[in-house]
Amino acid sequence: MTPSLSHHLLTHAYNNAWANHRLLNACMQLTQAEFEAPRTGFFPSIKATLNHILTVDWFYIDALERELEGREPHPHYLSFFERDQPCATCGEVRAEQRDADRRLIGYCRQLKDDELNRTVTILRVGSVQRDKRHRLLAHLFQHQTHHRGQVHAMLSGTPVAPPQLDEFFSAGEAELRAEDFRELGWTEQLIWGA
Repeated sequence: MTPSLSHHLLTHAYNNAWANHRLLNACMQLTQAEFEAPRTGFFPSIKATLNHILTVDWFYIDALERELEGREPHPHYLSFFERDQPCATCGEVRAEQRDADRRLIGYCRQLKDDELNRTVTILRVGSVQRDKRHRLLAHLFQHQTHHRGQVHAMLSGTPVAPPQLDEFFSAGEAELRAEDFRELGWTEQLIWGA
């Protein structure tokens, strides 16, 4: 049986959470000074980059959940970005990111193919953004991948080895992720079905 597009998006949400799990576990090995140290990247530190991933997730997940529940778009775009770095430590980022990842998985779990073209409205400063659900999710997954790659590169300049992030749930590599899945409470069947 060919998987549906909605199930494919769900597997992306799981892969996204798995990559965050692996990356943040590596970052947890850094000292606070290493976490905050100036580094080359779009954002000037691992701390700043991980906080950016998180705040953008909050912004888009909120918009997706509001559309799903029939609530009005959030009127204060900047409220999600009031502080550039809302989390001071890697432990705080990890806890908040895990919650955001759970919310995104929950959202994707309820998707139906015939509803992927529903429009999500986002109020921005001076404009209104309207995108289809599937396009907004594709954007969100790409945003995560882009900035996780930057953190991965920054880790190369620390004593902590960057974790492997480039598998996308290949069937033949299930044993390589088994320990992570145990930590996350997941199974292959949970993600892929029977």
